[in-house]
Formats: sequence, C-alpha cells, structure tokens
Amino acid sequence: MKKKNKGSIYNPKEIILTNNMQQHDKDKIIQRQLRFQELLINISTKYINSDLSDIDKLINESLEQIGRFVESDRSYIFRYNFKDNTTSNTYEWCVEGIEPEIQNLQNIPIDFIPQWLERHQKGLPLYIEDVSKLPYDGELGLRGLLEPQGVKSLITIPKIKNNELIGFIGFDSVKKINKYTENEQEILSVYANMLVNIRQRKEYEDKIQQQQKEQEKLLLDLSQQNEQLNDYAHVVSHDLRSPLTNVHTLIHWYIEDRKDSLTKKDTDALNSVLFNVEKMDYLIKGILDYSTLDKLNIQDQFIDINSLLEEILQTILVPDHINLKIQKELPNLYGNSWRFKQLFQNLLSNAIKSIDKKVGEISIGCIEKENFYEFYIKDNGIGIKTNYFEHIFKIFNKLENTSSSSGIGLSIVKKIVTHYGGSIWLKSDLGKGTTFHFTIRKKLDSTN
Repeated sequence: MKKKNKGSIYNPKEIILTNNMQQHDKDKIIQRQLRFQELLINISTKYINSDLSDIDKLINESLEQIGRFVESDRSYIFRYNFKDNTTSNTYEWCVEGIEPEIQNLQNIPIDFIPQWLERHQKGLPLYIEDVSKLPYDGELGLRGLLEPQGVKSLITIPKIKNNELIGFIGFDSVKKINKYTENEQEILSVYANMLVNIRQRKEYEDKIQQQQKEQEKLLLDLSQQNEQLNDYAHVVSHDLRSPLTNVHTLIHWYIEDRKDSLTKKDTDALNSVLFNVEKMDYLIKGILDYSTLDKLNIQDQFIDINSLLEEILQTILVPDHINLKIQKELPNLYGNSWRFKQLFQNLLSNAIKSIDKKVGEISIGCIEKENFYEFYIKDNGIGIKTNYFEHIFKIFNKLENTSSSSGIGLSIVKKIVTHYGGSIWLKSDLGKGTTFHFTIRKKLDSTN
C-alpha cells in the first residue's frame, strides 16, 4: 500500500497563498464598487449643477459612462405606455462595432415581454446572465427577441415615479457573458432613480417656465387693456366736458336773464340742474385725472413739498373757521410735481369737506423713517366708520351722495402712493376726526 504524502494534504504555504488570492479578489471587488459609487456621485453632481435645457445630452453621456463601466455593449432607456400596452426605446448608447437597435424597438407590445413586466411591476430588476440558457418559446418569446440582437447577457432595472412604473433602463452584453453582483444591481437601481429625478426636475422647470410665460402674457394683456381703458376714459371724459360746460353756461345765462320773472320753484329746479351739472363735471374731471396718472411724461425731480402746498392753497378755498397747520421743513420728494399736487390736494380737500365744527383743525406733517417718509393729514371732522375704511379707496365710492364729490379723489390718492412704492391707511373716530397716513419711498441715492 502506497504511503500518503501528508504534505499534499496540509501545506501551510498553499493555504496562505489561497487566502491572499481570496483577499486580493475581495479587495478588487470592493475597489470596483467604490469606483462605481464614485462614478454615480459624479453623474449626480453633474445632473444637479447642469442646465437642463439639453437634458438629452446629459442622459446620453451618463448612459455611456455607466455602460462602459459595467462593460456592457449597449445601454438604453425604455418607456412604458400602458394606455397602448407598448414599450419604446427612447435613449441608446452602443460601444464601437455594435449596431444600434433603437429604430427597431419602437412600440413593442408589452405582451412580448411578460417576464420583464412581471419583475418590473414588483420593483425588481430582470437579470439574465446567459440568454442561450433560456427556454426557446418561439420568435415572439424572450429568447427569440434577444438572440437576433446578439444579446448574450442583460440586466434591466425598473424606473418608478410616484409609485408608478414608467419604464426601465437596460444593459446588453453582446461580445461576452457579463455578471452583475447584487451590489452592482443596487447601484444601477440608484442610477435609475436618478434618471427619474432629473426628468421630473426638467418637467417642473418646464412647467414653471410655462407658467412664467403665461403670467408675462397675462400681465402684458392686462397692461394693454388698462392702457386702452385709460385712453378710452381720457377721450370720453375730454369730449364730454365741452358740451357739459356749454349746458352749465346756458342755464346760468338763462337764470340771470330771467331772474325777475322766475318763480322760486323754477329757480330751485334750475339750481338743482346746475348742481348736478357741476357734479357731473367733477366726476368727468376725476376720470380724466385718474386716466392721466400713468401717461405723464414729465421728468421726475426733487419737489419742495412746502412750496407745493403753498401753490395748492392758492387754488383751493380754506374757510376762515379752519386752522391749517403745516409742518415746517417737510422733506423734498423725488417724483412728478403734478402727481404730488394731486395727492396732497385731494387729501386736503377731503379734510376740509369733513369739518363740521365751528372751529376746524387740520394739520399736515411727516415722520422720517429709514427707507421712506410717513406723511399724515389730520382733521377734527365728522370721522369715518370702520367698515368704510377699505371701500373709500375704490373708484366711484364715497361716503354720501349729497355733495358734488366725484368719488374718485381717494382712488387717485391711492394710485399715486402705490406708484411711488408706498401704502396708505387711516385712523378715525366718529365725531372726532380722521387721520390719513401714507408713505413715500425715499430715493436712496439722493442727497435729500
């Protein structure tokens, strides 16, 4: 009987060598996985930082990078269309010498690939290491579909968006059998999610851009409509004032010529007509002023508000029983003198009309803030009910209908204040008076 060589059974050097080789293989696998993860991070960073206007280029580049790394010969993206029960190839990269198949893989019936669909609907990849080992189930079967394309191995990863299956990415090996570890399959699944995310981001950006375009178009349409309305109001108001002035003049002449023969009833009736003509004239003038605000082409400049108020007081009547106090050294405002005159004149006239006491008090002043001036016009008039505060700034709204007021003055005031980046509000006590506050933004680069 031949004696056994114990060395052939237990050789420490061989064991050490084998262990070293196994460790080396493990290290290679780990290094490959780390490089794969690093590649994915680089692709993700590029997706995040890139302009998505050329998203197709970004996707094609990443398909090539991933395809070359996993040593596939063809990488691709398919889209599922469950409405038509088809799937179509949307992106494809092929290594040199491999014929593209994208044109031949459009609107493929899903019934041809039930194995793919079943796995993908479960959120799982379909991995076929060796196509030749698949059972042959005819030309329309899985093997019959893959072998004419020269596919030896393939892996397809589902693309899931909002818990819905929308497509898959795939990698074909034509020149050799290709193996994918579980870790590599997981990394490819991360890549599939990245593709879903970048496409979703592109859809969001396109939607935002479309909304911005629609908003810009809407604003342009509104601007044009407002301009047309203002033009119409300007023309109509201008044309109406002339015949209205003629009516007023004729009635006034008629009363003067027949004052001895007219009865009190006749005179009262004609005076009522004159009152309503004047009321209409104020209304038309208000519309004319309101429609003119946006059309002023006068160059902006610094306006001395104290001097401006002196000019206003030369054109409006302040009754003797009203004491008017104006703060000295009011700030100079940068803007249009006509607008500011309209602003202060309307508020001052409004205060004068509200006085119902034997001794009226009106004060005009200003408080300087960091970025704006806060003006106030205070009176001791009849006051305004709280529920009217918002309505009085709307055009044609007024507190009572017995005066010749047009109901446009305060809407003009608000339009001017808004034009200069400010806001307006009021405080009021019935029977005690009202204070209007408004702000005008400073001209930051001024030496005012």
